[in-house]
Amino acid sequence: MDPTVRRLIQQHGLRPLPIEGTLFASTYRSAAELPGGGPVGTAMIGLYCQEPRSFSSFHRLPADEIWHFYDGDPLRLVLLFPDGSSRDIILGRDAAAGQVVQAVVPAGTWQGGHVVADGTWALFGCTMAPGFTSAGFEGAQAADLLRRYPDRAADIERLRSPEDATRMDPDFAT
Repeated sequence: MDPTVRRLIQQHGLRPLPIEGTLFASTYRSAAELPGGGPVGTAMIGLYCQEPRSFSSFHRLPADEIWHFYDGDPLRLVLLFPDGSSRDIILGRDAAAGQVVQAVVPAGTWQGGHVVADGTWALFGCTMAPGFTSAGFEGAQAADLLRRYPDRAADIERLRSPEDATRMDPDFAT
């Protein structure tokens, strides 16, 4: 394991996010709750790396998610939109190469991500308002995505959940 990856895991207390696969640590969960329950806002730190393998399997959320690039190698987000279109976003520090330090994934968009192919690790953050809850998480089934987005077959195979699970344990809290 890369020594920087080991240090980041220890320093931030990163652990695997169920189903989705990102190494993460919750850093903020508002004390205020929405009228129907759930936090007003949440934030987390995430790490994609080659070893141990960490990536985000395709999933969607009921609210916009804001991504923030912090350090390391660029990371690639693959977005599959409800209208059948798709887009890649590269988060990183090289603005001249078209990389961005912040991006918004719209609510209801299938998303998956990984450190770029020749990279070792990428440290990032995500914030949501209303906040993340396991009840709002929906993991993708690869067969469904392949039917809807056949031009993204390679990405869907690469970023599929090993279990093809669609729901997190309702007791899971970030």
